[in-house]
Amino acid sequence: MIAWFTKNHVAANLLLITLLLSGLFSLSSQIPLEVFPSFETDRISVSVTLRGSTPEDVEQGVTIRIEEAVQDLEGIEQISSRSSEGSASVTIEVESGYDPRELLADIKSRVDAINTFPADAEKPIVALAERKREVIAVTVSSDYGEKETLEYAEQVRDDILRLPNVTQVELSGVRDYELAIEVSQDTLRQYNLTLAQISTAVAKSSSDISAGNLKTEGGDVLISSKGQAYRKDEFANIVVKNQSDGTVIRLGDIANINDDFEETPVRTRFNGKQAAFIDVYRIGPQSAIDVADDVKNYIESKQSSLPQGFELSYWDDDSQVVKSRIATLTSSALQGGILVLALLTLFLRPAIAFWVFIGIPVSFMGAFIAMPIFGVTLNIMSLFGFILVLGIVVDDAIVTGENVYTHLKTAESGEQAAILGTQEVATPVTFGVLTTVAAFLPLAFIEGARGALFAQIPVVVIPVLLFSLIESKFVLPAHLKYIKLRNQKTKSSKLEVLQQHFADGFESAILKYYQPILAKALRYKLATVSLFVGVFFIILTLITSGWTKFVFFPRIPSETVRVTLTLPTGTPFEVTNKYVMDMSQKAQLLQDKYRDEDTGESVILNILASTGGRGGVSNSGSVRFEITPAESRDSDIGSRELVSEWRDLIGIIPGAESVTFRAEIGRSSDPIDVQLSGTSLDTLQKIAESVKARLSTYPTVFDIADSMSDGKEELQIELTEQGFALGLNRVDVANQVRNSFFGSQVQRIQRGRDDVRVMVRLPIEERRSVADLQNILITTPTGGSVPLSHVATLIAGQSPSTINRIDRYRTLNVTADIEKSNTNMTALQADLTEYLDELMQQYPGVDYKLEGEAKEQRESFGSLAWALLFVFFIIYSLLAIPLKSYMQPIIVMSVIPFGMIGAVIGHWVMGMELTIMSLLGMLALIGVVVNDSLVLVDFINKKRSEGGKIIDAVKLAGAARFRPVMLTSLTTFIGLMPLLFEKATQAQFLIPMAVSLGFGIVFATFITLILVPVNYMLMERFQSWFR
Repeated sequence: MIAWFTKNHVAANLLLITLLLSGLFSLSSQIPLEVFPSFETDRISVSVTLRGSTPEDVEQGVTIRIEEAVQDLEGIEQISSRSSEGSASVTIEVESGYDPRELLADIKSRVDAINTFPADAEKPIVALAERKREVIAVTVSSDYGEKETLEYAEQVRDDILRLPNVTQVELSGVRDYELAIEVSQDTLRQYNLTLAQISTAVAKSSSDISAGNLKTEGGDVLISSKGQAYRKDEFANIVVKNQSDGTVIRLGDIANINDDFEETPVRTRFNGKQAAFIDVYRIGPQSAIDVADDVKNYIESKQSSLPQGFELSYWDDDSQVVKSRIATLTSSALQGGILVLALLTLFLRPAIAFWVFIGIPVSFMGAFIAMPIFGVTLNIMSLFGFILVLGIVVDDAIVTGENVYTHLKTAESGEQAAILGTQEVATPVTFGVLTTVAAFLPLAFIEGARGALFAQIPVVVIPVLLFSLIESKFVLPAHLKYIKLRNQKTKSSKLEVLQQHFADGFESAILKYYQPILAKALRYKLATVSLFVGVFFIILTLITSGWTKFVFFPRIPSETVRVTLTLPTGTPFEVTNKYVMDMSQKAQLLQDKYRDEDTGESVILNILASTGGRGGVSNSGSVRFEITPAESRDSDIGSRELVSEWRDLIGIIPGAESVTFRAEIGRSSDPIDVQLSGTSLDTLQKIAESVKARLSTYPTVFDIADSMSDGKEELQIELTEQGFALGLNRVDVANQVRNSFFGSQVQRIQRGRDDVRVMVRLPIEERRSVADLQNILITTPTGGSVPLSHVATLIAGQSPSTINRIDRYRTLNVTADIEKSNTNMTALQADLTEYLDELMQQYPGVDYKLEGEAKEQRESFGSLAWALLFVFFIIYSLLAIPLKSYMQPIIVMSVIPFGMIGAVIGHWVMGMELTIMSLLGMLALIGVVVNDSLVLVDFINKKRSEGGKIIDAVKLAGAARFRPVMLTSLTTFIGLMPLLFEKATQAQFLIPMAVSLGFGIVFATFITLILVPVNYMLMERFQSWFR
């Protein structure tokens, strides 16, 4: 095959062109761009709305029923649920290996079969928890009220939906419309009506009914009655009652009809003005950049025709991030590529260097062909994969090219040199690439929430390596055969003379320095080995004794900063709003403080404040601001510094349950998260208090909170004997109270794009105090009416604000944050576990688990340990096959531990902590490190088979293979260099992996050149004893 392709250069070139074209096609049309890879979630959510009911009723009536219905299906990892005021949501995690869509169908049929839900419960919604991929948010802000802002925002939303690349948008930060019909008690008494009668009258009059066809001779005529009311005045016309004197009472005569918003308070402010948001998402293969560009062009074009007092702008633009990341990573890749080319030119002839370098783009195209097949997009992780592999990819081409270069001295023709040179190293090169592939493979199977992130790297690296193998075997020799032999005298250019000088100088340097060192090492074999082993153990103890810190997932400062405030449940909206506005003003102070005098630009770009939320949450709010990205910032002020200043400015908010600040990316869980589970909430609450007290004793722990808040006060209605005597029952009374206070939903009408509820209830003035509740009129079965206080008593109590359950037990989480830079996490976790074990003995029936980052670390490490074993075994096998020996692979693999040491030293040099990424880097390192020693051992074997002494073969191998071994390592390191000094925020967490690879390889190479020959000799001596 090799000889055929070498002789037939047309075939070789066609192969090259095919690869390039198909790669370019795939890149341009098949691969979408995004920041972080998006992945299918394996969670299924079931949500049920039960408006106006307490969390305990929701838990009993809805949540437990759903949990019991689905708990025995196979393929379920864990069921967690949350019952809060007015709604239940159950989340089911799917075990890996099961198809979420099949399980979704099973769960749906089980849930649909439940017929015991409360009467007011809406239909359950069962769906796969989709991760929507938000691209950009459009903000509409105005100097006017909520209604005007919303109306204009709806217009903008409809415009954006018409743009060619946009398919999914969502309006947020505003309340839903609601049509409320409010009738006071006095009016009801005056006309002898009840709220129930009014509801019935509305339902019967406001509707469209089709009544069939008339079959006339001239054809069919449709009969229908159109009476559906949509607007306030249409509802006012509805007849509620006919009196005996023939007059009619219409709804407008007795009721106050408000066509306005729901009563849930929501308030959104953008840079201090009333605002509404339109979130724009991308779906499937849409590119974030295209979507965002469309939206930005639309905003540009609207600026001239905006109504007075309105502003239209955007924020949270993901495409900007995508562009800048892709730009930084692409430039890193290009710089790396140029450095690699320069290095190759120094060591090999410019012509050989050029053809070796061509292998890089060809192999990359190969990966572009493979990416859509595996569903990988262009994102930070996959781009990072390309940079990692930049220097590794030319390894096989270098070894091949360098060997052909050596053969040019002795061969008869260029073609013969190309064929012999390629064939001679074919085996070690092929298996060398396969060991690298094997080392990257386990990254695809890491478990835990972050596994899908890491899985992107091997999908890029492995195809690149395999295609580079094809290129170096079939395409490279066909080009190298045209290179002139060394002894053919031709006029050479300046560059070639320079290169020749360097190459000859390098060869004499090998003879002058390296050979004597190797000879000494070979004379004192045992001393050499014990020196290396000694150094290894010293460094190992430094790592294990905690001198080098290990951080599972480092903090990466993000470009948005947010603070979330939660006050006790039931806090009035106005109070919450006051604090939120105050926090947003403090952010404006910071914005002015860091404004550049000359340009007027501030580090802080936009400030968004929102209070309240859907579902009537009046006790929480948040403020976020966006800062200029790290690459385009002049000052060193980053999000961390801003957060600490902001925290000081805000100070302590009296009575707040929690105030949390966030300014980092890639945080999917809390650093400390203790999950307690049991049956009684009171017991859990007690334990949580002791855990919180314990956590506050650690100096670096802050933001301690638990998932259980105090809850609202509750009044329970109990009927008295008198009530029973009047023929009333509990359901009847409770329903009448509900209809008066919460209101009864008469209709839901579709008005344009909006789904509007029509509610009938008492006016707000008559439902503000306990006295109002006691005076409410209850209709008895005989038709009379009595005040509630005559037939029932009110018992005060407390209702929890939410009830969380996991696997059918009530749970409570205590969470906290840590300053990672000066905490030894391992020690802290051990101490906490010891304390919790003691605590649990006092409370039987209560369990605890360490969740959050501790859980992710357990999952990832569990799979890493297996991955290590797997990699070692596969690499051993891949080495044993070409070497045809059981012992020699061990010589080759003896350099692995030293590679690891190099990686750790690299972290010290760069001043970094070890992270999960460093470990993954070391895993990949294993496969790359053995390539050089494999080439070395293979060469020794070849020379021995030609006859001659072992010691000569070993010395010769060291000298002959010195250049390719040095070159492969240097290219790998140099390819990674630009990334090591990258400033961009999102590149930060990738750098440790590059450090591990780069430094590990350089370090291991120097050791390879001395330790492998020594070990080879020792192994021979060892085997000779047994012969």
